[in-house]
Amino acid sequence: QVMLVESGGGSVQAGGSLRLSCATSRITGCMGWFRQAPGKEREGVAAISLSTYYADSVKGRFTISQDKAKNTVYLQMNSLKPEDTAMYYCAARLYWPCGLERDFDHWGQGTQVTVSS
Repeated sequence: QVMLVESGGGSVQAGGSLRLSCATSRITGCMGWFRQAPGKEREGVAAISLSTYYADSVKGRFTISQDKAKNTVYLQMNSLKPEDTAMYYCAARLYWPCGLERDFDHWGQGTQVTVSS
């Protein structure tokens, strides 16, 4: 079992920045961030293994990273837009290959991000 706890969400104006953190019991070979807005399906935002993977909508604005010494995965979000408003979830995938289209095995409870215009 992999435990995941997200933090760092909040409310910010458009153009602002937030950094989400995901404290985990262990970093697996593939860690990811997903989001779900009200009335919409969950979508992959970013994932990291030996490579990084990003949704087209966040490329150039979001950066995923991990600190294995701290068992923490981060999502730095810059130039935030109102359409980035969603609940953000950290997830762990136990097996290769990695990618946003893959099934993830363990999920956190989420942290809310709200971007106002």
